[in-house]
Amino acid sequence: MFIKQIVIECVEGDVEIRRTERGAVVIANDVELEVDRDDREGDRAARHAVAWNAAKVLCGTNKRGEPNATNSMVHDVLNEIERVAGC
Repeated sequence: MFIKQIVIECVEGDVEIRRTERGAVVIANDVELEVDRDDREGDRAARHAVAWNAAKVLCGTNKRGEPNATNSMVHDVLNEIERVAGC
């Protein structure tokens, strides 16, 4: 079974994670970022940055402009991105 798309309703809009041929596209507040499933090691940090930005939409931001989320919540978003991308 493959999950092709997830849409998460959020505090400040929706986050959509959609499967592509190369990985996944994460759309959060009209910002579209592509995650490539073939880059294993070097791209983990890039996928975490995408999850961190998606968490800002999911949970809102604090006074410093950071996500109003714990590290485990950002990691949960990262897991969902990787699950849809097939990483």
